[in-house]
Amino acid sequence: QVQLVESGGGLVQAGGSLRLSCAASTRTFSLYTMGWFRQTPGKERAFVAVIAWNGGRSTYADSVKGRFTISRDNAKNTVYLQMNNLKPEDTAVYYCAAGPAVRTTASEFDYWGQGTQVTVSS
Repeated sequence: QVQLVESGGGLVQAGGSLRLSCAASTRTFSLYTMGWFRQTPGKERAFVAVIAWNGGRSTYADSVKGRFTISRDNAKNTVYLQMNNLKPEDTAVYYCAAGPAVRTTASEFDYWGQGTQVTVSS
């Protein structure tokens, strides 16, 4: 069982930055692919970014390419999402997830955090 806890969300003006963190409570963190997804009311959870177990491969949604960066520190059992040049349409609850492979669909991930709210004002 893997427990994931996100932090770092908040309210920011358009053009600003936030860094989300997700801490995992497992000794096998380095074996998992880690992903970030986001969700707004009435919509399905949407892919944002994913990073392979060793950080050697990452993939981004087109909507965040060039603005968001996913990274991980396996020594700290933590994955990060650096979000720059935020836009109002980035407003959502952001979730981190752990899974066995680099995928972009939510159903491919086995463990989820509780989410952290990001609100971008115009």
